[in-house]
Amino acid sequence: MELEAIPGVGEKTAEALRELDDPVATVESGDVAAIARAPGVSEARAARVARGAIRRRHEDTGRLLATDRARAVYRDALGLLQARAVTDYAEKRLETFYPSASASRIAEAQAFVSSAIERDPAPAVRDALDGVEPLEAPDTVRVRDRCLATADAETLAHAESAAPELSVETVENARDVSELGRSYATVIVLDAEFAGLDVEGDVRVRPDALENPAETVPERLLAFFAGNRERLEAAATVHEAAGGTVGAGDGGMSDAVDTDALRDALARLDDDGTVVGDAELDRLTAAVDDLDVAVSTAESVAEDHLRDAIRERDVTIEGTDFLSLVEQGARVDSLLNRELADEYDTAVERAREQLVDALELEPAETDLAERVFGGDPTFPVERDEAAVSRLRTELAAGRDRRAARLKAELAADLGELRGPVASLVRDALELDVELAIARFARDFDCAMPIVHGVDATADAELEAGDGADPDGSTTPAVGIEGGRSPLLDVEFADVEPVDYAVDGVRLLSGVNSGGKTSTLDLVALVVLLAQMGLPVPVDRVELDRFEELHYYEKSSGTLDAGAFEATLRDFGDLVEGADGRLVLVDELESITEPGASAKIIAGILEALDDRDATAVFVSHLAREIRGAADFDVAVDGIEAVGLVDGDLRVNRSPREGHLARSTPELIVEKLADRDDGFYAALLEKF
Repeated sequence: MELEAIPGVGEKTAEALRELDDPVATVESGDVAAIARAPGVSEARAARVARGAIRRRHEDTGRLLATDRARAVYRDALGLLQARAVTDYAEKRLETFYPSASASRIAEAQAFVSSAIERDPAPAVRDALDGVEPLEAPDTVRVRDRCLATADAETLAHAESAAPELSVETVENARDVSELGRSYATVIVLDAEFAGLDVEGDVRVRPDALENPAETVPERLLAFFAGNRERLEAAATVHEAAGGTVGAGDGGMSDAVDTDALRDALARLDDDGTVVGDAELDRLTAAVDDLDVAVSTAESVAEDHLRDAIRERDVTIEGTDFLSLVEQGARVDSLLNRELADEYDTAVERAREQLVDALELEPAETDLAERVFGGDPTFPVERDEAAVSRLRTELAAGRDRRAARLKAELAADLGELRGPVASLVRDALELDVELAIARFARDFDCAMPIVHGVDATADAELEAGDGADPDGSTTPAVGIEGGRSPLLDVEFADVEPVDYAVDGVRLLSGVNSGGKTSTLDLVALVVLLAQMGLPVPVDRVELDRFEELHYYEKSSGTLDAGAFEATLRDFGDLVEGADGRLVLVDELESITEPGASAKIIAGILEALDDRDATAVFVSHLAREIRGAADFDVAVDGIEAVGLVDGDLRVNRSPREGHLARSTPELIVEKLADRDDGFYAALLEKF
């Protein structure tokens, strides 16, 4: 698949996507987090790319959202869904659910959703999801105690690209390798011709080193786990809170990753990617860090002993005078040898013991520590800097070798978890998507819709009955039972359920504030959610699969001549090829004078009826429009029950074939009940 063939993917985005390991498979997967790993591709952009790939896969070139109002209802519906997600990932991933006219896409989405709504959005799982984020690649870690070496220019270039964490050195012979061995704790030679090389230091000939990055550069894997620690621990908690069923369907996920093993491995890793919890490594690290202080302290121990000995010793000159001479720099080696040889030896021994104890040196390291003090007697006691340097080098080398071995061991353990934890996090993020859908379905008492052309059983029943229900009535294009819109500005529990069947071209009449616009919104919402493959806030709904939704909201006022002409042109285009379209129009009469409006609307309805379109026009001019039309326009009415204490009481479900009374008529009727004179006569005008 050519990436540029995906709707919305241009040359620049395609180039960024090609930086992914398997760009085509990644894009096809719909994994927003994986797509967003491409350089410069945000999660929002990744969601659009995933949506474009879905469109291409289903050859979905339609434009269901044909008007601004249709797009606004979609955004509101998507917002309700996204508000029930915990993670940013899920919010973006939910954007891949879009209103589609493709039967295969709707079926695909329904299959995912049908499983999702069975999920239990338990509070413990939602709390755990709060810490889950897509895994991130760590910054390149610079490793300074290890290098790669090669004599081949091509291998050099490959090594620099494959292992940017390490220095790559050029060598020509064994002498070059030997010199590197004195500069680095470990040298890894990539050329087979150096096999059998016998040089000082930790030098390894490993032609396959670049094929085993976890062994050669364990820091890379450790940095990945250290940098993603919180994400991994949160995902593990989600897995446990969900009962080990994250991303598992019916089969569970108990064998995908051992969360206890994961946590144990993470506990051995510091936030900077170093290994912790090893006593020997801690000892060597502390010994290197504390060496200078320990040597100075040992010197002080030796000097204090000699000072005390000099003060107390009865020699040819008074001890205090002798001490004064010493402090003035007089040569005292011969005097020390003659008078204090034993005391000097004792002082040196105490210094050595102090150094060994302070650094907790092992027997193999003690010999180097003993060389730090000794030689000709001096006062003050002097350290051997060369011996200190050698001890430091040996301790540091031991520390680095120990750290490298521990890193390799831990990397081996974590390497086995690398794939499973990626799945664990991805499944946790996808679980958030599923739980958002499940919460949406529960919060709004949703049911899965029956979409003609998608639901095979319903299609078969429809075909067998020639489109008729058992009572002989025609199956409507949209049949809503117990629909309640969550888009209203009231608590959802207080929303009155609406039954409404839409078929052919219809007028919807009713009193002001009776719910005509909210009924249009409900129809639009039901259709959009159903063709997104999502659950719908109804007791039951069965509907056709529409190619386009044209929803026109009420104009804010009468249009001037230019705007009026443009609006008529829009409707002229609308009626051309109207088959497969759902048209919802709210009080079109407000664009011009009532008399002209009725004639215009009647003409539009006639054209839509000729093309077997499905349309609902809300209007206060239903009687006038019906009179102007040259066909029998179906009129539904949202019937007012009456006025109670000045408040309108309405039956929110439109009554088929009923021209609803207006608010003025209701008020006049109420007054006529009290007076059979003027108001009764006025009522007869309606």
